[in-house]
Amino acid sequence: MFFIGGTMKKILLFSLLFIIIPSIIIFFLVIEPITSDFKFTKNTKIKVYRSTSKVIEEVLLENYVMGVVAGEMPASFNIEALKAQAVAARSYIMYKILHNKKKNYDVIDTVLNQVYIDDKELKKKWGKNYTKYKNKVKQAVTETAYQYVTYNGEVIDALFFSTSGGYTENSEDIFLTKIDYLKSVKSDWDKISPVFKEQNEYEISDFCKMLQITCANKPIIKVLSKTKGGKINTISINNMKFTGQNIVKIFNLRTTNFTINVGSKVIITSHGYGHGVGMSQYGAEGMARAGYKYDEILKYYYTGVEINKIK
Repeated sequence: MFFIGGTMKKILLFSLLFIIIPSIIIFFLVIEPITSDFKFTKNTKIKVYRSTSKVIEEVLLENYVMGVVAGEMPASFNIEALKAQAVAARSYIMYKILHNKKKNYDVIDTVLNQVYIDDKELKKKWGKNYTKYKNKVKQAVTETAYQYVTYNGEVIDALFFSTSGGYTENSEDIFLTKIDYLKSVKSDWDKISPVFKEQNEYEISDFCKMLQITCANKPIIKVLSKTKGGKINTISINNMKFTGQNIVKIFNLRTTNFTINVGSKVIITSHGYGHGVGMSQYGAEGMARAGYKYDEILKYYYTGVEINKIK
């Protein structure tokens, strides 16, 4: 879904996709009645569209979850964070299947849904650490086997992302649709993330040129509206109105949680990485390091939920 394979290459890829993904997720966040009478079993197979080969592969549920945990979270993370990711990934695919748009596949193997990596790709990714990391991911999946998150008895849309700027976001502030279990919560643990803070400096002339505005003097910056989690909704620069997403696109930022300070130069500082809704992955890692268990992590980031298990 969002980040984090542990490589700068993926960070750059995410930066390119950050602008288009929110509009895609809005589509999936439209709450619709479950139209399928599909029943999950321990032998459920996931139809995965492989974006490189353009073929659809059928993968057993738990094998699919292993591939997602390996693709979405560094295997170096604490086992409790990996277990939280496993349950979130399993919940996400179950939700997708139950709210299927009648495609001939259930999920795409990229950040447009959840990153899925098969065993051959893992050998290339992990190299000499393959056996150690595979065993660790397998442990996380096995120890949470067939578990998923529910709200009012229904499986949740378990969104997750890389790093918050200190708070997660209300779903309605980012994707327009209010979902009771996707509420803003404080997340101080994210400061351990290598992408928690980013600072970029611009000459005033270059800054104004990139915005395509006229600046006779220092630009005047006014924040017009923010989300509860601190992201910029709208901002005025020299009386020109921009959305936070406009600024992200123009300056290739990781998040709409940013500040702009004007002195002899313009300094843009951003905190966090990703859409900010649901479970923060680095927040989960920070909680795990602090001694929290996977179920406590999940119940913190998804409000009012319970954990169930496929029988």
